[in-house]
Amino acid sequence: MKEALVLSTCLLAGRIMMENGSEVYRVEDTMNRIAENAGISNTVSYVTATGLFMSIRNSSFSQLEEVHERSINLEKIVAVNHLSREFAAKKISLNELNARLKRVNYDTPSFSFLWQTLAAGLVSCTLMYIFGGTWRDFIPTFLIGCIGFVAGVYTKKWLQMRFLDMFVAAFVIGALAIASVKLGLANNVDHIIIGAVMPLVPGVAITNSFRDILSGDLLSGTARGIEALFVAAAIGVGIATTLLLFGGGIA
Repeated sequence: MKEALVLSTCLLAGRIMMENGSEVYRVEDTMNRIAENAGISNTVSYVTATGLFMSIRNSSFSQLEEVHERSINLEKIVAVNHLSREFAAKKISLNELNARLKRVNYDTPSFSFLWQTLAAGLVSCTLMYIFGGTWRDFIPTFLIGCIGFVAGVYTKKWLQMRFLDMFVAAFVIGALAIASVKLGLANNVDHIIIGAVMPLVPGVAITNSFRDILSGDLLSGTARGIEALFVAAAIGVGIATTLLLFGGGIA
């Protein structure tokens, strides 16, 4: 039935946006616009960080969609917005919109893993220098930032346990920073660690948390804020562990 297809399409678009870092108000607006452009204006939507609900007033049609993963990929959000605008302009049908949304996770172009790794290293070494590091620490920080990023990605892929990937990545970064200084390859452990953990810091999640809270979405904003705090705590515990285990003799 049309109503069921409209709800499933709206929830699919909303789930993709929530899983890739969109704000709650933007997700709700997109879902409601798709429903309205499909000819159903009396919808009710409720979006949280872990689930999306949508129903049609004065009817028995209601659907729920779970949000399993949360990451940052603005290209997928742009893709959903582009499809929504095409549907509003009557360039594509509802069935085509649904089919193309299902392919967004596979068809949306993204940077290769190599480029992501190099970007993590570049962010690490430049921020290390901005925070007071020296040029002698530039190359070690670049390499350590790359290795820490790779360690986090593969830990998440293999173990499938939230927050443990950030702990492992931070642990690797701390251990390599201490080793590089002890071996005379770098000068300052603190500056290297500060720079190398920056690609792991959940800055976008914290920003979206405040934006959700300020827009009145207290539940989602609080949930995102707590999740960001857990990520930051995992990073801190990982660094603290390396300093306790291997930090002896480091000034």
